[in-house]
Amino acid sequence: MAILGEVALLLILMETDNQTADRKPIIGITVGDPAGIGPEIVVKALADLSLSEVCRPILIGDRSNLDQVNDQLGLGARLREFNSSDYLPDIAGIDVIDQANIDGGMEFGIESEITGRSAAKNIESAVDLWRQGTIDAISTAPISKNALKLAGYDFPGHTEFLASLTETRDFAMSFFAEKLRVVLLSTHVSLKKAIELVTTDSLVELIKFSDRTLPILIGRRPKIAVAGVNPHASEGGMFGNEEALEIEPAVEKCRAEGINVSGPYSPDTIFLRGYRGEFDLVVACYHDQATIAVKSLSFGSSVNVTLGLPVVRTSVDHGTAFDIAGKGVAEESSMKAAIRLAAELVKHRRLRDNQ
Repeated sequence: MAILGEVALLLILMETDNQTADRKPIIGITVGDPAGIGPEIVVKALADLSLSEVCRPILIGDRSNLDQVNDQLGLGARLREFNSSDYLPDIAGIDVIDQANIDGGMEFGIESEITGRSAAKNIESAVDLWRQGTIDAISTAPISKNALKLAGYDFPGHTEFLASLTETRDFAMSFFAEKLRVVLLSTHVSLKKAIELVTTDSLVELIKFSDRTLPILIGRRPKIAVAGVNPHASEGGMFGNEEALEIEPAVEKCRAEGINVSGPYSPDTIFLRGYRGEFDLVVACYHDQATIAVKSLSFGSSVNVTLGLPVVRTSVDHGTAFDIAGKGVAEESSMKAAIRLAAELVKHRRLRDNQ
């Protein structure tokens, strides 16, 4: 009887695992700064019912703010309170977990302590919902770094905020743009500071980190390219020495440890080569080196992905656009791409975990 009981338990666990693997990913979508275009683009994105074919999307934000956007812009969406046991994907409706965190005094296009606190609380709630198992991944609409600061939060952006909430020490900002994937050595710092951060040790750490974490998302060890920091990757020392002193030793050290990495390559061509599929990942030496390439090649369809977090997190490739907030002209394509990619990455993780 004991053996039969163990067999029965094993069969139940296997069936549960299969059901989890087959279940549509549940994506929690934070609405970003409520005074920006976040509420508009999330409602517009979820009006596309094809998203419900790949995941179950749930908005995390202030219901009154979302109702205001929906009514003011005439979006015609049907917002409903989220109920885990009552999901009707064939009926046009958008699930909302109401945070009720706006106390009034908000104006579209104006960043403030109120909107910064609302955005922060939405992010905190999303992490809590993931820990509880209510959602499988997080997709984020844009926030205002200044509004966060006004609300008393000392984070330069989503990436660092989520790393703190999940107690993640090693993390990196990356962008997925079709076949181009880029990871950033530094994020929101001055260009002068960014160049100072291009060191052999920091590059070795990032290359090893990328080789370790990217397979979780794409299912294979990556072929990595490293961009130079100077024009034409300094062309043999003619335009700088960072390549010879810092980047080349980092690449050689990682190659000696069995990592498929090469470079440094001229930064004016390596991102296009990655976009065409020659490499799985390009290491960028600073923020705009990556984002200029990504946004030029795939603006509106590229997605910000945080590597290293225990939860899948994707985001749009643009900011709050306060200048057009509340006007009904915001483009939602990047938000849709972020939600779709989150669902895809959850499935990749499930396959990996079930192997």
